[in-house]
Parts: sequence; C-alpha cells; structure tokens
Amino acid sequence: MKMRLIYPRWPKLKQQTEFHLPPHGPVVFAATVPAEVDLKFTDDNLEEVDLEERPDLMVFSVMLTCQLPRAFELADHFRARKIPVLFGGIATMLHAEEVKEHADSIFLGESEGRFDAVIDDFASGRLQPVYDYLHNHPDIELVGPARREILNRDLYNYRGVQMLDLVHASRGCKFNCFPCSTAYLGGQKFRPRPVPQVIAEMEQIPNNRLFVVDNSLAQDRDWLIELFTAMKPLKKKWVSHPILDDEEVIKLAAEAGCWYVYQAIIDTSPVIVNRIKRLKEHGIGVEGTILLGTDDQDETYIRNLVDFLMGINLDVAEFTILTPFLHTPLRRQLEKENRILNNNWIEYTTDKVVFQPKQLSPAKLQELFNYAWDTFYADGGYQIKMGALFKNVIAREMADGTYRRYDPKKSRTFKRSGRAI
Repeated sequence: MKMRLIYPRWPKLKQQTEFHLPPHGPVVFAATVPAEVDLKFTDDNLEEVDLEERPDLMVFSVMLTCQLPRAFELADHFRARKIPVLFGGIATMLHAEEVKEHADSIFLGESEGRFDAVIDDFASGRLQPVYDYLHNHPDIELVGPARREILNRDLYNYRGVQMLDLVHASRGCKFNCFPCSTAYLGGQKFRPRPVPQVIAEMEQIPNNRLFVVDNSLAQDRDWLIELFTAMKPLKKKWVSHPILDDEEVIKLAAEAGCWYVYQAIIDTSPVIVNRIKRLKEHGIGVEGTILLGTDDQDETYIRNLVDFLMGINLDVAEFTILTPFLHTPLRRQLEKENRILNNNWIEYTTDKVVFQPKQLSPAKLQELFNYAWDTFYADGGYQIKMGALFKNVIAREMADGTYRRYDPKKSRTFKRSGRAI
C-alpha cells in the first residue's frame, strides 16, 4: 500500500524572516503508521506537490487553521481523481464538521495504538468516515520516537544554519488559558512521558538543537527536575515554552542546555520583570510572546506596553493579534458577544484582525500591531536580534565541543515552479 502524507503550506507572518522548522505533527503521526505501508512525505511549504501522483491513500496532516484552505484545495483535486483522502491533525480536530466535506475519512485525536485499525479498514474496503478518539487519549507510554527519517532534512536550514528539531516530553495541559485550544485537544490532565523514553528519543536525534514543544514546562516540578537532570549529559541546546518560575528548576534547565524560552508577557507587573531577570541571570535567552487586542487594552495601554518591553532586556519579541480559534474559551466569549468578524481561515494567521476589539476599532488594532513590530525592531530588525541568539548558542556549542558546521554542499536546493491548481 502506498500512502502520501502532505503538510499543507500557509501564509507566513510578513514581519518575520521566513524560515521553516521540521514539522512535528507529521513525523509523530508517521511513527504510528504500520511499517509495511510505503509512506512518503511532502512539506508543501518547501516541496512541490505532485498533482499527478496516484497513491492508494492521500493523507493530510493539518496543524494550523490557516492551512485549511490549501489543504481543501489539494484534497478536492485528488478526490476528483478518485484517490481516497484522509485528514488528521490539530486543525482537523478543531474544524471536524467542515473538514468532512473535503475528505473520505477524518481521524480525530492521538493516533498511537489506533492507526493500524484504520489501515486494516482501508485494506478491507470499509474505511470509516470518522475515527473519533478526540477525548480518549492513549496510554502515554505508547508514544514512541517520531519518524523523522521521512523528512528531507536539507530543506530545513536558513542561510546555512540548521533549524531545530522538534520533540515533546508531555501532552495535555492543566492550564485552560483563554486563547488556547489545548484543553479541548489534549485534555486538562498533564500526561508526562516517562523520562527514559524522552531521553532515548532525544539521543536518536542527530541535531544538537531542539525545540521542546510541550504546551508548558511548568506543570510538575518533580518531573521537570527529573527530566532536566537526565537531559544534562546529552549536551543538547534547546528552546521551549515557559518553564516553571522556580530557582532550582531554572538552574537545572540552564545546566541541561536551555538556550531560550518563549515567555508569554501578559502585563507589565514586577512578576514578569523578575521572571525574565531570573532567566537571563542563568544565561537563558527570552523571546517575549505578546498578545495584542485583549479586552483590557486600549491604544495607550499598547503603546505603554511596547515601551515597557523595550526596557526589560528581551532578546526577541513576537507580537500577535488575539485570534478566536475554534474550541477556545475566547471563541465562546466572542461568539456570545457577536464579535467575530469573519471565518475566512486564511486570515487566521495571528497577524490580522478577525474580531471586534472591545476598546479599539479593527483598523486601529491592526495599526498598533504594525507599530509594535516597527518600534521594537527599529534598531536593526528581527533578523539581527535572532542572529544574536544563534551567535550565543554557537559559542556555547563550541565551548562544550558539540558545534557542527552545516555543509551546504550536501544541501539540495529547491525552487518552486509556481504551478497552481
């Protein structure tokens, strides 16, 4: 049986330098596909989709809402050629009813221990329209190493710098944050993987730079101490979402190779200032992630917030516009208040206003979003600040003997033809 797995492309943030990390969802899913299946992968962001290909089954792994229009375009094309199409991934779970209109089958939930049955059904000619495991999570010990060998690794570099490999050590999140759909997708029970399994997977990854993509590394102190202690001998350099604001935990994270963290900045309080200060004192860089457009923000607040950010020693800042993704507390609130402006998913990229702000016009919020980016990066731009972070990690790698120069002679170049369907 031949299966083609596609990761659809989406529009990138114009304020950021375009780069591409190796996608995580497809390689985690691929690890659950039976070995006898002939599986090939295409990252539509970097590779041409062969529109004439005729696999037995076309599978779309869709993470982002804004990937859906492209996924639907491709799926409709292949279904018109009588090729069965199956969808999975986060955006499929969030938009299940709509996705059904473009698929022969959809898979909802985590696929560990479940996908063999899908293949058996397909081989027997009884593929089901829906496989719903959304709120029935598998045993976390079934989560094995991601199948990264399906990737064309030469594509994931920027100007000779190898991009980070993604890995996760836990699922689920006990924090039900208002703009986030994780509680709906992965549940509010924290589900840590056994630390030896996580370490074994990290050891298999040849890349020295990792992105630990767990929803939060602030959920279980004892588990974090065990994890970071076990990571230390690997000498990997890694980034993550917020880490528990605890002196011992942060110290261990730094010793385990923490390079920088994505730190949500929700206000201008001393709590935020001290958290960033502690991270920096341990040599951990900080990329502030800042939501613009919350109900408590007016124009003065946003301008003052940008001034605050300029003075707290952030390495990088990423500004995004509050976006009401499906199955989030935010979405429920804005629907109730009739403040959703459109459901044009291609605009759900977090850099466009798709709802009515409480204290601003949509146009003013868009203007302030651009102001925030332009003001914070007025002294050199995103590339220079991110370059400084990479310079830092390269120095650390050279100091501990783990630095490996990327060889561009081994890289295969790619040029998109621009052909559309």
